[in-house]
Amino acid sequence: MKVAIIGGGPAGLYAAILLKKQRPQAEITVYERNRADDTFGFGVVFSDATLDNFEKYDPPSYRRITQEFAYWDDIAVHFRGTVHRVGGNGFCGCSRRTLLLILQERARELGVTLKFETDIDDEARFADADLIVLADGINSRFRDKYIGHFQPQVDLRSNKFAWMGSTKPLDAFTFIFQETEWGPFIAHAYQYEAGRSTWIFETDAQTFQRAGLEGLGERESAERMAEIFGWFLDGHPLLINRSMWRNFPMIRSQRWVKDNMVLLGDAKATAHFSIGSGTKLAMEDAIALADAMAEAPSVREALKTYEQGRREEVEKTQHAADVSLVWFEHVDRFWDFDPVQFAFGVMTRAKAITYDNLTLRAPEFVREVDKAFAKHVRAKGFDVDVDKPVAPMFQPLKLREMQVANRAVVSPMCMYSAKEGLPTDFHLVHYGSRAIGGAGLIFTEMTCVGRDARITPGCAGMWNDEQQAAWTRIVDFVHANSAAKICLQLGHAGRKGATKLMWEGMDRPLEAGGWDTISASPLPYFPDSRVPREMDRAAMDHVKQEFVAATLRGEACGFDMLELHCAHGYLLASFISPLTNKRTDEYGGTLENRLRYPLEVFAAMRSAWPARKPMSVRISATDWAAGGITGDDAVEVARAFAEAGVDLVDVSTGQTVRDAQPVYGRMFQTPFSDQVRNEARVATMCVGNITTADQVNTILAAGRADLVALGRPHLVDPSFTMRAAAWYGADIACPPQYLPGKEQIFRNSVRDRQDFEDLKVKAKPKTRAELKAEATKPLAAE
Repeated sequence: MKVAIIGGGPAGLYAAILLKKQRPQAEITVYERNRADDTFGFGVVFSDATLDNFEKYDPPSYRRITQEFAYWDDIAVHFRGTVHRVGGNGFCGCSRRTLLLILQERARELGVTLKFETDIDDEARFADADLIVLADGINSRFRDKYIGHFQPQVDLRSNKFAWMGSTKPLDAFTFIFQETEWGPFIAHAYQYEAGRSTWIFETDAQTFQRAGLEGLGERESAERMAEIFGWFLDGHPLLINRSMWRNFPMIRSQRWVKDNMVLLGDAKATAHFSIGSGTKLAMEDAIALADAMAEAPSVREALKTYEQGRREEVEKTQHAADVSLVWFEHVDRFWDFDPVQFAFGVMTRAKAITYDNLTLRAPEFVREVDKAFAKHVRAKGFDVDVDKPVAPMFQPLKLREMQVANRAVVSPMCMYSAKEGLPTDFHLVHYGSRAIGGAGLIFTEMTCVGRDARITPGCAGMWNDEQQAAWTRIVDFVHANSAAKICLQLGHAGRKGATKLMWEGMDRPLEAGGWDTISASPLPYFPDSRVPREMDRAAMDHVKQEFVAATLRGEACGFDMLELHCAHGYLLASFISPLTNKRTDEYGGTLENRLRYPLEVFAAMRSAWPARKPMSVRISATDWAAGGITGDDAVEVARAFAEAGVDLVDVSTGQTVRDAQPVYGRMFQTPFSDQVRNEARVATMCVGNITTADQVNTILAAGRADLVALGRPHLVDPSFTMRAAAWYGADIACPPQYLPGKEQIFRNSVRDRQDFEDLKVKAKPKTRAELKAEATKPLAAE
């Protein structure tokens, strides 16, 4: 077999090593345009888990790499005169140049041919090669040469960064957030060998301009950074090596393989430096390629297996990197946070590290986080314990005169089980059981304001006395048997009305028994859906009166809170999104105009609803479609409703148009809640694939939402919140009939949690930093 590898970085060299080990007789050649000892940048960083992989696949290079590493466990966050150190992270740093030399030496030992100062721009010279590995880096000329095939998407991020070095010794992965007269600067720094550390400086484009960095050379830029961070550098110089300011390109390629050619490392995909994964991804690509080559019957099959098997892991890492980089791009959102909450946000920004995870690794730090959260709650007028506070999930919250005992919310979820809009015994059991289960706040499903406002024939309504009586029965039960508050969500289906029950065909039009629909514009949801009638002024007035009438009925029922549904492509949402609002009158065009009618409806409801009771609005913070609502738009939408008197913004996303392309994942909508809360300065509730109490605490403690709504977890476990309270040792209300069960689960949870934590601690291998510290510890005197 003949293999040509274009690019002599970590990806190309490690691929050569593993493929040569696998096929000793193969002719493998690496072509690198630079000299053997050329390298740009300073250090690279790996986690202990990545090093475990290296040890498994090539012990000789692993041993040499680890002999050169600097090890550390702590992450140190410097912010506004404070330092918070969080241990148990297990990181290792190594000189990039040293890493390349080690991999070059190992490749030569195995018989790989290395050709430096050899520029390759045409793969035709390798016509006799069985495999061509394209590992030519972030500016891959072969990816660009076949751009129509590989279809790369390049997202050039807004922040500016420069990669420098220093002689400053560091004993932790260090983040420094520095306020300047021009704006915030961030340093990401870590030691990679004795007397050497990597420093990546980052700032937003506006601060970059104000600081006069545009047009400065490398040395002048280093001098400016040394002025800003001189208090920490303590006289140590900053070193340069192609340390130009640039914007980070997030690269995703639709395809990785063409014929017998395959993209590897940064040539196919990049991940932001804030999670330190570029070199890790590159070398793990090489591992995945070698695994595929070992098992497949042909090169073509191997490359297919490589791409199919590796893509998910790469995209997961990229998603984490995306979330992380957005946090750094918008660090100004959090600049007025309490320093310990800010540090917690740094640690949990990419979702891989959570509240429970940090409790195991850095319990003192999490206790500080809990105390800071409790102090904030106390400042709002609550008499809560700040010395031994409960977890954030179980801290109270007040909206106007409504007080919720904890931050766990049963999300509004359509049950499609009403009869002509009438809630049944199913609804009584559904809402009642979840209230008894301990949730602080219960939302009804979208309750429709008229018969023709329904999504499906099974949707609940609030347009007649019989429905009002049924809802009153539910509200009375919740109030009599739990401490939960209950919120009525009112909505109108608009163009998504007259459709089948969810389990019969979600959003599909009814084949019989349908009704006429209305919307901002006459655009059907599906091509075969009913074409809605564009609302005129008379229709607007009629629907507004329906909302007001339902509001008055809701107050008569005794609901504690009211929510207006302006999301998911339903009637009011269809006015807000430019994808569904094509009007040319005063209700179309600009966002201000598109908001005009939803705000009219809200204002009318707010006037009819008691001033002492809160109101919320559910919005789609993005349409997940080109030309639709964006996160920035959502901030303006939230501000407009806040000015109209809204107390809480329920931040959801999407479901506006059929060709939307949502990016799913754990807590996938939380970043939009974060943006709305911390830019619009309004209380938010987040929702969307939130499944654990750990996630709830993580979101709240990091200041990304004020309430957290969970849907599916509550469907299968009405006592979700009660179980969580037992786990975290937070006492909550329970009806007397159920007290023996509560007492038992609280007793058992003390032991169960201790057993779980002990098991996690025992199962977690010691980090290399811990092992190194033990190995160098002086023996006790005999």
